[in-house]
Amino acid sequence: MRILHVLDHGLPLQSGYTFRTRAILTAQIAAGHAIAAVTGPRYNAADAACETIDGIDFHRTMPATRGGVAAEVAAFARRIGAVADAFRPDVIHTHSPALDAVAAWWPARRRGVPLLYEIRAFWEDAAVGNGTAREGALRYRATRALEDVAVARADAVAVICDGLRTDLIARGVATDKIMVSPNGVDLTLFGAPPARDAALAEALGLGDEVIGFIGSFYDYEGLDDLIAAMPALVAARPRAQLLLVGGGPMADALAAQAAASPVASRICFVGRVPHREVERYYGVVDVLAYPRKRMRLTDLVTPLKPLEAMAQGRLVAASDVGGHRELIRDGETATLFRADDPAALAAALAGLLADRSGWDARRARARAFVAAERDWATNVHRYDAVYQRLTDRTYDRASWLRPFFPARSSGSSIRR
Repeated sequence: MRILHVLDHGLPLQSGYTFRTRAILTAQIAAGHAIAAVTGPRYNAADAACETIDGIDFHRTMPATRGGVAAEVAAFARRIGAVADAFRPDVIHTHSPALDAVAAWWPARRRGVPLLYEIRAFWEDAAVGNGTAREGALRYRATRALEDVAVARADAVAVICDGLRTDLIARGVATDKIMVSPNGVDLTLFGAPPARDAALAEALGLGDEVIGFIGSFYDYEGLDDLIAAMPALVAARPRAQLLLVGGGPMADALAAQAAASPVASRICFVGRVPHREVERYYGVVDVLAYPRKRMRLTDLVTPLKPLEAMAQGRLVAASDVGGHRELIRDGETATLFRADDPAALAAALAGLLADRSGWDARRARARAFVAAERDWATNVHRYDAVYQRLTDRTYDRASWLRPFFPARSSGSSIRR
C-alpha cells in the first residue's frame, strides 16, 4: 500500500514526536509499504524540497512569508496536493495537530483519497501544560473546536491511548471510527542496558543511589516536586542523589529551587546533551523518575519516556496520572506514587533504593511487557485493517459538507 504521512515536523529535528514518527514509518517500510512524508512550514527549514533521512523521504513545505495561520495552512495544502499527485497514495495519514488534518483534508477529498487523522495529544491541553494557554480561554476553546472539525472530516481517527479515545467518545465520536495505536518503541534500537560509565559518574560526582530524569523541563513534568522530595529522600537514604539532564521553559526556576534546597549539593544539573551521548547518562542512573502533575494532558496522554526506559531495562518510578497507569503495572513493571505529593514521591524512591533484591526481575518484566505489547514491529500492523477498510469503502463526493450541513449532503459516489 502507498501511504502519505502528513506531519507537523520530522527528522532531523529530535523530539518525542519525531521519534514516534520514525518508528512508525520505518516499521511500515519494513512491512513492505511504500512511504512518503510531507512536513509543515513552521519548523523544518526547506533548504531542500525533498530529502531522505533514515530511509524516509521527507517533502518540505516552504514557510509562508505573510498571511498568518491561514496562509500557512494554504501553503501546506498545496504542498500536500503536489506530493500526492506525484506519489499517488492509497491513504493519506495525517498526524496532529489539527491544523495538519485541516491542510490535508481538501487535497485528500479532491483526489478521492481516504484520510486517517492521528491524534497524539489534544493541542489545547498541551498548550496548557506548556504554560502558553489557559484552560477554558478563547484560544483553548477555538483549538478544541478546530479539533472537533478535523475529527468530523476524517474518514477514520487514530489515538495513542485509551484516555484520548474515551474523551472523543464522550464528545460524540462514533466508537467504530476510532482506533488505538499506542505509544511504542523500536526494540531494535534498545539492546542490553547501558553499562555504568564510571568515568562519567566520577566526573559528575555521582555515587550508587542516583535518581534521574532525562528529558524536557516543562511544568507538567513535575520536576519541582522531585526537587522538593529530595530533603526527605536524603534523610532516609543519605547517599541519594538527583541527576537532571535536559532543558526547557522551567530550567531557570528549577535551578533556583535546587540552589535554595537544604540538600542542594545532592542535586546535579547537566543541561542539554547531544542525543548520541544520552545513553551514557542513562548508564549512571539507578531509578528513572517521572513525577508528572495531574491535569487533563497527563491524565489523557501516555508519554514515551517511561517506555523507552523500560525497553532499556531501566528501573522506573512514576506518578499515578492516567497516562502512566496505562503503561505501568504498579509493583510489577514499575512503581507508581501519588501525583503532586513530594512526600509520597520520596517514600516511593526510598523504598526502591532500600531493597534491590527484586530489581533484576522487575527490569525483566518491564522489558518483556514492552516486547509483547509496545514493539512497533508488531504494533504497526494495527493500521493495516483500517487502511484496508478505508480503501475498500465507497466515498460520497459531497461528504466534505457533512460537518457543516449534514441535512444537505448529497451527490454521486465513487469507489477506489
